[in-house]
Amino acid sequence: MSSKRLSRSLSVLFAVNILNFYDRQVLGALLEPIRKEFHLSDTQLGALGTLPIVLYALVGLPLGRLADSGSRKKLLAAGVAVWAALTGLGGLVQSYMMLLVSRLGVYVGEAACAPAATSWIGDLFPAERRSRALAIFMLGVPIGGALSYAISGPAAQAWGWRAALVVAALPAVLLIPALLSLDEPARGASESRRPAADVPSVWSILRIPTMWWIIASGALVNFNLYALATFFPAFLTRYHGLSVAQAGLWAGVGYAAAGVAGGAVAGAWGDRVIHKRKDGRMLSAAAAALVAAPLALIGARQPAGRATASIALIMIAYGFLNMYYGLVYSAIHDIVAPAVRGMTMAVYFLAMYLCGASFGPLITGRLSDYLAHRAAHAPGSAVVGETFRAIGLHQAMYVIPVMSAGLALVLYAGSRTIAADMARRDDAGPRAVVQSAQ
Repeated sequence: MSSKRLSRSLSVLFAVNILNFYDRQVLGALLEPIRKEFHLSDTQLGALGTLPIVLYALVGLPLGRLADSGSRKKLLAAGVAVWAALTGLGGLVQSYMMLLVSRLGVYVGEAACAPAATSWIGDLFPAERRSRALAIFMLGVPIGGALSYAISGPAAQAWGWRAALVVAALPAVLLIPALLSLDEPARGASESRRPAADVPSVWSILRIPTMWWIIASGALVNFNLYALATFFPAFLTRYHGLSVAQAGLWAGVGYAAAGVAGGAVAGAWGDRVIHKRKDGRMLSAAAAALVAAPLALIGARQPAGRATASIALIMIAYGFLNMYYGLVYSAIHDIVAPAVRGMTMAVYFLAMYLCGASFGPLITGRLSDYLAHRAAHAPGSAVVGETFRAIGLHQAMYVIPVMSAGLALVLYAGSRTIAADMARRDDAGPRAVVQSAQ
């Protein structure tokens, strides 16, 4: 495939992932008006992220199998159509339960994105260029989140939160035709050696020691990222006194600047360090998570009203956490065969979402409610007012640095096993080809 067509394919997939995370995180900028309209607790708000994530993880398994056996282009286009349509229809809901059901549908559509797109990219780019390509694709996470906050917050301030959901759905009208116009590569097209004739079993994925560490790391990093995506604008509004529009705009600016910087550095460094040492990507991800922990802690400890310092520190921590994608996703491709990349991502997402990401918004919201009630009961107040809700959410934010430190330890453990797993994968390919020829 020519470099021009490669760039176009990656650009369209990148745009799809931007919309993926724009629509996934759109409620983050809208939580405060939604909470007040439907009279919700933070636990209920957290459930708007948690329950759809559980369904996302479960639906991802059959969609991962489809990504390995069918047309990734058609699967991805159908997913975009479903999630965008249901995002827009969320603007018509009249109750909390209707909003929850619409979000469940959004996540069903989005479950097609990661298995299909990452498998596609793995077949477009060889191993020595794959970290940069995957890092570019995963820049859709911070850019999508940034646009979601920066556009949805002001839109909600001007026209209401329902209009903001309709705006979030509109880019799909252009993206679906662009996606369908792409040429899909053959599976294993970018490999330097001929892929094995036999397709490895799904269970072979779970026999790779490093995959268990990567799954655990995915649970921890996504606990943090989904907790931040759900509650960071609300934290800025409640604790630091910003308006909904200001919180969305500044959270968006922070996400874009720190997330893009972290992702770009991870992509360039990941492709460089792999030539020096096989465990370099995992070690680099561990170091980035270790740096993020104290930054997030200091950012959360800023006094009320010091929004600028808090945003800067927490978003820099987010940038270091966002390095995870370009480094660790390329490490996954280093240890599994091309024929099971889609299924591997589905298994990874199932385990890490059910074990971590799904709990991020719910536990943070529940912790916020508990700490708010405790703050109210201390002076003998029978009412948990906005002041106590601000205290509760502020204290709940300390979960971010704790999880970041745990993430660093898990990634370091994975770095200790990846070299052996890469060697086993390289040895298995030629053996399988020889056996199939006999």
